[in-house]
This record gives sequence, C-alpha cells and structure tokens, in this order.
Amino acid sequence: MGPLLSSVYKFMATSVGFVMWTIREQAGNEELWVQSVLEMPKRRDILAIVLIVLPWTLLITVWHQSTIAPLLAVHKDDGGDSRRDLAQGSDSKEYCLSDRDIVEVVRTEYVYTRPPPWSDTLPTIHVITPTYSRPVQKAELTRLANTLLHVPNLHWILVEDSQRRTPLVTRLLRDTGLNYTHLNVETPRNYKLRGDMRDPRIPRGTMQRNLALRWLRETFNKNSSQPGIVYFADDDNTYSLELFEEMRTTRKVSVWPVAFVGGLRYESPKVNAAGKVYGWKTVFDPHRPFAIDMAGFAVNLRLILQRSQAYFKLRGVKGGYQESSLLRELVTLNDLEPKAANCTKVWTPPATCVGKLKSCQLVSTSWKLAFREQTDGLDVCRGSML
Repeated sequence: MGPLLSSVYKFMATSVGFVMWTIREQAGNEELWVQSVLEMPKRRDILAIVLIVLPWTLLITVWHQSTIAPLLAVHKDDGGDSRRDLAQGSDSKEYCLSDRDIVEVVRTEYVYTRPPPWSDTLPTIHVITPTYSRPVQKAELTRLANTLLHVPNLHWILVEDSQRRTPLVTRLLRDTGLNYTHLNVETPRNYKLRGDMRDPRIPRGTMQRNLALRWLRETFNKNSSQPGIVYFADDDNTYSLELFEEMRTTRKVSVWPVAFVGGLRYESPKVNAAGKVYGWKTVFDPHRPFAIDMAGFAVNLRLILQRSQAYFKLRGVKGGYQESSLLRELVTLNDLEPKAANCTKVWTPPATCVGKLKSCQLVSTSWKLAFREQTDGLDVCRGSML
C-alpha cells in the first residue's frame, strides 16, 4: 500500500506543476493570454480540472478499499473459520460476527443457565402440582415452570387428573429442562355429578396430591438423611422466588400469608410477640384447626416420610378442611414456624384473582400490595411482592 500511495502523490505533484507552467507560459504575453482566454476557455478549463480532480479520485478510492479489505477477506475465506482462529488466540483483529453467531450465543446462554446448577448443600424442594385438561392449562403450567426454573435444587412432581399422561404435558415437562416426575391418576366417576360436573364436596386435586405423597414415601426411605421440603403449588397461582428460599429452613411445618383468598385481600396466621402462631386471620370458618390455604405452608420431607398415615382426606371432610386433614396428622399449632418476616409479607397471590381487586396494581411485571391491617392490636401483615 505504501508504494501505491507514493506513486499517486508523485502524479499529483507532476500534474499541478504542469498546470502552473502552462499558466506562466500563457501569462508571458498579455495579448496571447487574453486571446487564449477568449478562444480556448473550455479546453484549458477541462484540462486543469482533469489534472487536479483525477489524482484525488484515485487517492480516495485507494484509501476506501484499504479500510474494508479486512472484512472482505473474512467473507471470502471459504476454507477458514474466523471463530476458530479467534478461539485459538490469533493476534489478528480482522474478524466479524454475523447475526446468526449472536443468536447462537444468546440461545446457548439461556439453555445452560436454567435451571441453576445442582447444589449438594441445599435441601431439595419437592413441588407437588395437580393439573387437569382445560384451555388455559398449557399457559398456566408454562408460567409456573418459568418461575421454578429460577429455583435451585427443585424437583417438580406434576400429577395429571386423567387416565393417562397426556402428550401436551409430557412435551412441556421435557422442554423445560427441570428435574421432574410425571404421574397421573383420574378422579373416579362416582365422585362426579352430571357428567363432567364435579361434586363440590370433593375438592379438585385431592387424589393427585395423595398420589404424589405416596410416590415420595415409596421413593425415599423414612430413615433417609437426605434433606428435603414438600410444597403444594397449584398451577393457577403465582409465586415469589423469596418464598422458595425461606421454606428451605423448614424444620417441621412453616406457614406464611396468602393473598386474595377467602374473600379477603390476604389470609394470614396470627403471630404473637414471641414469634408463635396463635390463630388465623380469615373470614371463612376461622375455627378450623388450620385455617390456611394450600399455598400457605410447606412440610419437611422427613416428617412426611415418618408419618405415613398422613394424607388428604377424600371423604368425610367439609370444604375448606383439606389442609387441616393433612396438617393435624403432622403437627400442632405450637409447632408451626412463621415465615415471611413473621407473616408481614405476601408472596403467593393466586393468578386467577390477580387484577380483580383495586388494591393491586400492575407495575411492569411485579405485583405490589400496600396495605396495613390491625387485628387485636397486632400488625398482622404489611407486605410487598416485588
């Protein structure tokens, strides 16, 4: 490139010198100069323009080609691999990435960072989710899966209310990348009225949750030292990630508030100054042994394995007493462990109720609850879900 530029510069100097010499010769004789101007103005002007513009055109062309040459060299190199050369530590900086390369980098980053790497020090959270076929089933399971993908050491036990495992749920579970177990059991027809109408006395999901509990007891030995937590997460709810981290420290049964249930903005355990649960903030039958929503508690796996008789009762239990039928076989009120800053934060609003109450505002993708309730002089719940 150096000799070429030098030649251009010499040509430019020669051209300019020739033009100046021509002008001086013409100026030697004023009459001839005037006559030349009058008779040959076009010829002289054209010659001067060509001799001055042509060298600059050549110079600009050479400079422009020198700046794009590295990029052209990369695209024309059919036998080489610019990414491979870069990975081998080549000193050359003459490379470029195509849109396809960028897409592959983003896709690889997503696939290999979710779910988080398994940890040998964290207890495993076994999330039990009953589900059934309906138009919004895939959408709600996808939303829940996207939350669970951010939780380390999580095992998802998904139980379908059907005669067989459906292809839709099978594909969804396989594509999530989660550690999962796929089960199915159909609620018997004699528990249904008028075709597909279910008996309201038989809560949906009871048999499915019981099957998951049986699977845990058949899979893990009751004397197993493997730490774990059992949590019942319905597919139509939303969950804050902080909730999963707090429940890992559950010794027996931990509890917390749940939003938009029982006709209230939230239901919550009542916690005294000593950090003990002494009652329940609820409207629906507050005298239940455990007046709590299914999403409002977690159980230590060891307790589930040791109390093999503990199941959700299918018959002989009034509506709203399903949670009590299980918990009364596991703990007493005094054994409960309040979480969420002594039940001052709301982390689990059901998705089916979100947007129906004016007390809740959608800000970006976060739900914020801002309210304070006084019950017997105790600030029961003042929460924000971020």
